[in-house]
Amino acid sequence: MLPREPSPTFHAMSPSPQIEARRGYSGPALLERGFRPFFFFAGVWAVVSLGGWLGFLSGVFQADSGIDILAWHSHELIFGYGASVVMGFALTAIPNWTGRLPVRGNRLAVLAVAWLVARVASLAALGNAGITPYAAAAEVAVLGGFAILVFREIAAGGNWRNLPVAGMVTLLGLAAATSHAGRLGLVDLAGHGGMTGTRAGLAVLILLITLIGGRIIPSFTGNWLKQQAKSGGEARLPAPFGRLDQVTILATALALGIWLALPASPETGVFMGLLAALHLARLARWRGLATFAEPLVTMLHVAYAWIPAGFALMALASFGLFSATAALHAWTIGAVGGMTLAVMMRASLGHSGRKLTATRLTVTLILLLHGAALLRVLDGVITVEGINLVTIAGSFWLAAFVLYVFEYAPIQLRK
Repeated sequence: MLPREPSPTFHAMSPSPQIEARRGYSGPALLERGFRPFFFFAGVWAVVSLGGWLGFLSGVFQADSGIDILAWHSHELIFGYGASVVMGFALTAIPNWTGRLPVRGNRLAVLAVAWLVARVASLAALGNAGITPYAAAAEVAVLGGFAILVFREIAAGGNWRNLPVAGMVTLLGLAAATSHAGRLGLVDLAGHGGMTGTRAGLAVLILLITLIGGRIIPSFTGNWLKQQAKSGGEARLPAPFGRLDQVTILATALALGIWLALPASPETGVFMGLLAALHLARLARWRGLATFAEPLVTMLHVAYAWIPAGFALMALASFGLFSATAALHAWTIGAVGGMTLAVMMRASLGHSGRKLTATRLTVTLILLLHGAALLRVLDGVITVEGINLVTIAGSFWLAAFVLYVFEYAPIQLRK
């Protein structure tokens, strides 16, 4: 069941007083809270995996003939980078939902090392396709174990209202397993192999952003607007969670399910168009235009805007009016990349006791990330002789995450 109104602790992702009082942690900073290793790993992997992909596109690198490089690239964005952010977010938020101590120290180290093993194996498989089954087993074990951990923590804390998040984590693990099964030739769903599982993983991430974004964006926006209005009267706040939000979440789940089953049908296009309108109406109620003075808030709205943009472009693609590949990147780069970056930066600042405001470097990397999304989408409609928009977009992505690691790794690696 969807909550009628989001809980404040979910919004802020900040430790409760009870947890702060019981922390008493004296181990390595990296293992103090889930956001530290997994947000750091996510940034590094965003650089390594995309850098490798560009290297293969340009011919600088050569892969084992048994590896589908496109499938590898898509898989690593969703289940390498994306899953790492989901793990960091959930491990950081769950103690606030449940009142239990966070997963840290040795338990967190086991999860982090397991994630690293899966990623190193995936990278090694590029040179030796025979390693792929081991990489698959390692990744499925990590995501499966993580899903069990999330369910256990929510059950132990009796926090059933956040059970849908545990369900999404489980679906992400199942999508990863399907992707690997397709890439290994164990299944062939509609002739698309591993890409079906990867699309399912993307659908889970879009649904997660729809669910969680609808909680944190109005909350963070409202908090900031209240601060700005302290000396100037009462602020006009974002609309509270209501019927439109519930309808949008349920309709998004339905539309993404139809898209997975019938990705190129006109019927799918109609649903996609309707969802674009619903998400735009939802976003318009959150007062994003009033936040330009603080990019750390504005970037949440901009990232969410790529969701209706993706639905609109996928609708056009269903009728043969736009490139489906370019349309997908509105979701993968714009929505997933933009929202995960926003959450990682904000959580890293908030949980390290720093001021929640964007530096010039942060603004630069935000612009680079969304520039990458725009250029990759434009590749579906324009062609400029001598200019490869895909490569330029990839370079923008790389630059954005290099800057992210440069600015936020010291925050994540030190107390």
